[in-house]
Amino acid sequence: MLDWVKSKPWLGVLGCFSSAVAVGAAFGLTVYCGLEFIGLNLAAPFLMLGIGMDDTFVLLAAWRRTDDRLSVPERLAHTYADAGVSITITSLTNFISFWIGVITPFPCVRIFCIYTAMSVLFTYIYHVTFFGGCMALSGYAEQRNLHSFICVPTMPKSLAQERGGCFMLFCTGGRNPLDPDNPIDNQENMMMKFFRDKLGVFLSKKPVKFIIIVSFLVYLGIGLWGCTQVKEGLERFKMARYDSYSLDYYDLEDKYFRKYPYRIQVVINQTLDYSDPKVQDEIEDLLYRLESNRLMAGPRFTESWLRIYHRFLKDSRTQVFLQGYNMSKKEDFYKGIHQVFFRLSQNYFQQDIKFNEDFTEITAARFVLQTENIMDANDEKNMLLELRAIAANSTLPVVVFNQLFVLFDQFLLIKETSIQAVGVATAVMMLISFIFIPIPSCALWVAFSIFSIEIGVVGYMSWWNVNLDAISMINLILCIGFSVDYSAHITYAYISSEQKDPDIRMKNALHSLGLPIAQGSVSTLLGIVILNAAPSYIFTVFFKTVFLVILFAAVHGLLLLPVLLSMTDGWCSGAKKGGDATTEKEGSPPFYITSQHDDILANKDGKISVPTYKTLADPHFPAIMEEPKYKTAATWTDNADLDQGIGTSGESSDGSWRGGNDEIIDHGNQLHGSSSQLTSVGQPHESPRSREREDHVNPGFVDDDGIRASDRSQMKAYHQSNMDGKLNYTERWDDLHAQQGPPTKNHSGGKDLQNRRNSEPDSPLSRYMARLNSGYVREFQMPL
Repeated sequence: MLDWVKSKPWLGVLGCFSSAVAVGAAFGLTVYCGLEFIGLNLAAPFLMLGIGMDDTFVLLAAWRRTDDRLSVPERLAHTYADAGVSITITSLTNFISFWIGVITPFPCVRIFCIYTAMSVLFTYIYHVTFFGGCMALSGYAEQRNLHSFICVPTMPKSLAQERGGCFMLFCTGGRNPLDPDNPIDNQENMMMKFFRDKLGVFLSKKPVKFIIIVSFLVYLGIGLWGCTQVKEGLERFKMARYDSYSLDYYDLEDKYFRKYPYRIQVVINQTLDYSDPKVQDEIEDLLYRLESNRLMAGPRFTESWLRIYHRFLKDSRTQVFLQGYNMSKKEDFYKGIHQVFFRLSQNYFQQDIKFNEDFTEITAARFVLQTENIMDANDEKNMLLELRAIAANSTLPVVVFNQLFVLFDQFLLIKETSIQAVGVATAVMMLISFIFIPIPSCALWVAFSIFSIEIGVVGYMSWWNVNLDAISMINLILCIGFSVDYSAHITYAYISSEQKDPDIRMKNALHSLGLPIAQGSVSTLLGIVILNAAPSYIFTVFFKTVFLVILFAAVHGLLLLPVLLSMTDGWCSGAKKGGDATTEKEGSPPFYITSQHDDILANKDGKISVPTYKTLADPHFPAIMEEPKYKTAATWTDNADLDQGIGTSGESSDGSWRGGNDEIIDHGNQLHGSSSQLTSVGQPHESPRSREREDHVNPGFVDDDGIRASDRSQMKAYHQSNMDGKLNYTERWDDLHAQQGPPTKNHSGGKDLQNRRNSEPDSPLSRYMARLNSGYVREFQMPL
């Protein structure tokens, strides 16, 4: 049920605002530095919205896993310790992948990648600073039990049971300060529970793992097949808006006029002596070889001023105008062109000959040829290659050109450039994975996921009518950064788990980051779906490729990678494992359960894990006794939204367990047993989050505000009398209760306390005494 104190609706809005402000700052700085702005950059804000919201959800998930009894600065510190590595990895990989795109030879790609890389950097900075401050303000509001939407004091659900359904739905949240352990105020987040208890259990089954692996192989096979069907190049009609009349023009031209589509300009761009017969022969030989190409229309459509001028000189009707000219001389040859030839009917050739200022030299000349039977992009690529090869083999300084060659050039460069950029980006991502994920086998799985997602995007985009061009190449570079995000999240969470059972580690990883991955993928898709509505091929390609990237990355992160990690757990055994860490076969990690809520100790499997009592020496306390840890998936926690196991920082989430382990001096004695084998196992070890505090705060067995002042002295006496003997129980827990009964002593003042307990069975004092006498609670120093 929705908790309006722990919910963070405004932080979602502020996460969007943080991304928007970051993009504005990045664009402003880049423009100020003098880099030109292009229309393609308008896709960057939508991408940054997805990246920013992904960081937002990861940070909020880490905040949710902290102990809400801690102060706001401490919770924020744990949040950054938990999520800092994850968002740093994703931001760094995205930043580097876009900078790799700068090495491409296409100016539009370089400009877009620079703007987007700067946007990624600013988005990261704003989220760890501005958004962190917003989280702190929200934390203070949560600390004061204020409604997360309208910021007014809110009634806990446990105190509003007699109110109407509308009030319960929209106006309740937080905890009852007089009974913070009640199950009504500590309901577990249903989505996080789903990823652990439903999806995690489902993926733990061997037949399911087999089906996922087979399905992945099918997916990969279709992707590889699609890679062989990819078409290269950006066709000219795709440059027009979908609602532009030019699109109809291109369609009709392709339909009716593909037989003679392009005019090719053959340009000699250096000074030659065109009166020299040898030069004239070389030009004729070049034109003949070009006209003889299978994709050229032949000499009947060629425009050659030199051929026409020779005919002009041989025409008897023009001899009267050329008297006095010696055409074997260079000067007369050129004068005949600009003084006679151009002044008659052939003046349209003036644009094909470039003279110097005094008309004594021809600095450049042009000839125009016609192509034939070019039906598709493959013919265009072949035509370009063959004409350039002929020009390169000529002794003349010649260039062949058409205004559409700028598009045809992609056919020659796009595949090589894409492979180069994607290869470099993948290598860099692998290096980053090895740095931040120090287990080589797990880092290789991340690299394998990057490769698999890239194959899937390239292959499946060919079935979605997307060519390999400059636009899709940008998205392939973007794909590298996005694909590592979710894979790095789930892998880091898996190796950080202290559980020994691989399936339990998988469940904990899904519980910790399954919801943020799902939220991040959905928010990214919602952020870019508007691009599909734009009447432009460029933005449509952005939507299609990013959609494929996010879809495949989420499936890899939530399904394939957890299965692969659990199946190869022996290779990924780098997580910290204490010698006595509880290993569970089913359900959630063990929790402390208070005596007033013994009714919620229901087990799914009917089994519990009971530890052996031991006394730990402590500089501040005479004795510390471990309470039982129950092996159950149906146990209520102190904070239902807290991490039910391990966070992504590699630290044990002891602070989220019942009993306020961060407030009680917890040395993490993980001694345990079971109902079938109750033997002492191992030695106690110190929990990573153990803290020693002089100003200990009551962890919840007794509420400080709920204890009358008159009770404090009696409780202190009762507690101290238990300490006098330095109780040291080494017997097994069941033997202790079966043979000796609950541990008892004659305590000073005990009679008065027992009378008070009998008369007021539900008072905090009575609950404390009941738990202390029953052996369910470790002893600790109280602030009496």
